[in-house]
Amino acid sequence: MLSALRSFPAIGSQVAKNTAAFVGTAVSSQVRCLNVHEYQGKELLRKFDIRTQRGEAAKTPEEAFAIADKLKDELPEIVVKAQIHAGGRGKGTFSNGYEGGVKFATKPEEVQEIAKNMLGHNLVTKQTTSEGQLCSTLFVGESADILTEKYFAILLDRKHMGPVIVASPKGGVDIEAVAEEDPDAIITEAVNLKTGPTQEQLERIARKLEFKEENIEDAKVQMERLYNLFMQTDSTQVEINPLAECPQGVLSADAKLNFDDSASFRQKEIFEMRDFSQEDEREVTAAKFDLNYIGLDGNIGCLVNGAGLAMATMDIVQLYGGRPANFLDVGGGASETTVTEAFKILSSDPSVKAILVNIFGGIVRCDVIASGIIAAAKQVNLSLPLVVRLEGTNVETGMKLLQESGLKITTASDLDSAAQEAVKAL
Repeated sequence: MLSALRSFPAIGSQVAKNTAAFVGTAVSSQVRCLNVHEYQGKELLRKFDIRTQRGEAAKTPEEAFAIADKLKDELPEIVVKAQIHAGGRGKGTFSNGYEGGVKFATKPEEVQEIAKNMLGHNLVTKQTTSEGQLCSTLFVGESADILTEKYFAILLDRKHMGPVIVASPKGGVDIEAVAEEDPDAIITEAVNLKTGPTQEQLERIARKLEFKEENIEDAKVQMERLYNLFMQTDSTQVEINPLAECPQGVLSADAKLNFDDSASFRQKEIFEMRDFSQEDEREVTAAKFDLNYIGLDGNIGCLVNGAGLAMATMDIVQLYGGRPANFLDVGGGASETTVTEAFKILSSDPSVKAILVNIFGGIVRCDVIASGIIAAAKQVNLSLPLVVRLEGTNVETGMKLLQESGLKITTASDLDSAAQEAVKAL
C-alpha cells in the first residue's frame, strides 16, 4: 500500500474481472519490502541453480575493465548495466547528459569508457524523480542471446491467501501495459502454500507461455527453482522479465526481487545487501523509529496515527486545495520520542509550508500526544504553522495542554476545520 502512494491513485486488485489492475497492484503494492540490485539478484538466482547470465559488480571504471578483460575471450559481447532501484534504465538519461543505462561493448576499453560516463552520476528514468538515482555500481557481464521473451512472476496475493504465479508469453515489455491492452495474455495460477506448484501446473504454464517443445521440461525446472527461491528467502515478489529462451535453454535474464522486512532476523545475509543510497534518507530515518513515512510532492506535512486515518487526512487536505507532502503514520504506540522524530523529518522537507497533526486517541492518550507535540515543537524550534486535531481519550486535557503551551498552535475539533486551517496557513 505505501509504495503505491508514489503513483497515486493506486490501481485496485481484481484478479478475475480486471487482470490489468491485479498485475498493477501485485507488482507495486508491497509494504516495506527490501529491494536488491540486479547483480545481487543474479547472485541469489545462482545459489538456487537458476540459469542466468554470468557477470560481476563493478564500483570503479578500473574494476569494470578488469571484469570485461576476464570475459572477453569467452563472450562476443559484454553488457554494462547501471544498478539503481528503478526500471526503464535502458531509456534513461544520466545527470551528465549521457544517454542510456544499459550499454553493449566488445572490448574492455569500451566498457571502461562506459563506466566513466555512468558511475557517480544520477540516472533519471520514467520510474525515478526528476533528480534520478545515484549510480554507484554497475553489472558487467554476459549479453544474453535471446530467442523469445516471456514474463514470469511469483507474488503474494491477499485474495488467494498465498502465492500466485502471474505470467505471460509477452515478456520483455511493460507488463502493466500488456495486462491493460491484452488481458487474455496474462496467466494467473494460485499456488498451494503447503505443496507448492504441481508438475501439472508447471507444464500448463510452460505451454501457455509458448515455450518450444524441447524447452518445456527445462522451463518447468527453472520455474520450480524460482518458486523455491521465493519460499526459502521470504520473498514478497520474484519477477523475471524476461524469462527467455536462449540457445543454452531457459534463462532468467532480468530479475526484480523483494523480501519481507519482517523476516530480516532470519534472512540476515540478504538484508545485508540493502543499499541505503538508493532510498529516501527520510524514509530510512523513519524506519529506525518504526514510523511509516513516504515523501510526496505537496506542501502540507501530515502526522497521523493509523494508515486509514492518514489516507483520509491526505484526501481531506486535497479536497480543500492543499497538497499532502507525505504519508506519515506514527502508529498506535506513538510516544514523545517518535513524535519528535516525526517532526524532525517533516520540518527537514523544504517543500513543507505547514504541518497538520491528526490523532485519534484510542490506544494512545491525547494528553500524552499533546505533551509529545509540545516537546517536539520546542526541540526542533518549529517555525512552521502547526495545526492539531485531537480526538479520543483525554482529549480535553490534551487540548488544554496545547492551548496553554505558549506555542503558536492552531487547534481544531474536527478534521474538516483542521484541513481548512492548514490550507489557510500556506
